[in-house]
Amino acid sequence: MTALNTQPNLDRPDELYARLLAAHRDLDDAQSAKVNAKLVLLLANHIGDPQVIDEAIAAAREDVVTGSTP
Repeated sequence: MTALNTQPNLDRPDELYARLLAAHRDLDDAQSAKVNAKLVLLLANHIGDPQVIDEAIAAAREDVVTGSTP
């Protein structure tokens, strides 16, 4: 059974963040939302484990739904 890894796991997180920002450069809000949705679906497909994906969805919603900050 695989659990969602929420510990830092990126060698260069700032570089990843810059690449994510670059992916949205010159896009309007609708295009940006579409890129985000496609990226989420591609990564979910890569993960492939429904339990891990459910954990990620719950973690992503946690602070948004409660309105609290970590």
